[in-house]
Amino acid sequence: MGASQSSSPLEEHRSIHEFTVKDYRGKDVNLGIYKGKVLLVVNVASKCSFTGTNYSQLTQLYNKHKNKDFEILAFPCNQFLYQEPGTSQAAKEYACTRYNAEFPIFQKVRVNGQDTAPVYKFLKASKTGFLCSRIKWNFTKFLVDKEGKVIDRFATTTTPLSIEARIVKALEQK
Repeated sequence: MGASQSSSPLEEHRSIHEFTVKDYRGKDVNLGIYKGKVLLVVNVASKCSFTGTNYSQLTQLYNKHKNKDFEILAFPCNQFLYQEPGTSQAAKEYACTRYNAEFPIFQKVRVNGQDTAPVYKFLKASKTGFLCSRIKWNFTKFLVDKEGKVIDRFATTTTPLSIEARIVKALEQK
């Protein structure tokens, strides 16, 4: 559901650039196209109480830094109280229409459990959260450097604008 399957995320993959995922239309996207860019990977949902703040601020960050080798990769997820109930296409249309999002929105994925998307297995194994690797809610954010390595993880309650300095620091790295 949203990404190719693999057995051991850290042993087989050393970079997010090694993954292929599906876009909102179901077409393969090789994440290698983002080599040399700082990424903010986010599991999103349209019916969450954190949606307005996160989508608004993600759009602000993207518009401010998109010409500086920065990209946001949004993965809709319906695992938390079914807050992304529609299709991947509907999630994309919602973000683009309501929040003027121009960053890529991919196919819906699972971020926890047996059917976790391989890219999310990699992200969680690279940077665990408070007490465990499990993603606890929508809008968990992973900051990825230009080489495809996870450098930080931020909880739902951490707003996108509050991590802008971390993004800028990662952009300044050669």
